[in-house]
Amino acid sequence: MRMKMAFTFGAQGFILLAIAASFLLVGEARTIVVGGSEGWRFGFNYTDWALKTSPFYLNDKLVFKYAPPSDTYVAPNVYLLPNLLSYLACNFSSAKLLANETQGSGEGFEFVLNRWRPAYFASAAEDGSHCREGQMKFFAIPLPHPN
Repeated sequence: MRMKMAFTFGAQGFILLAIAASFLLVGEARTIVVGGSEGWRFGFNYTDWALKTSPFYLNDKLVFKYAPPSDTYVAPNVYLLPNLLSYLACNFSSAKLLANETQGSGEGFEFVLNRWRPAYFASAAEDGSHCREGQMKFFAIPLPHPN
């Protein structure tokens, strides 16, 4: 009987510890507009922006805002690239489309950094030239909240 009570108290303690640890990891999530007032557009250096904006934390929300396509404007899109090599080469063959050319208008497209691993973002518009020539790529490595 005593062993059963000890296990029950031990299990309850473990559960409480796990809950407390999850609160430490969640913290206060932020909403971050990618590129700030520049939004998500060709010719802006998003790698530099990400370095200046970091650190990113778990559950931060990235908002990609961009105008929809028109007769005179090629709108970007948002892809999640699978790894660093794909990111460096702007290789979209195994990438996942997150937002098409129209989903960035209005309030923009939102992506939550809910996994503790690097997230590689880029635009594949104009056969990848937005990524290669337009600097429309960056990565975010979400960290646990310090508080």
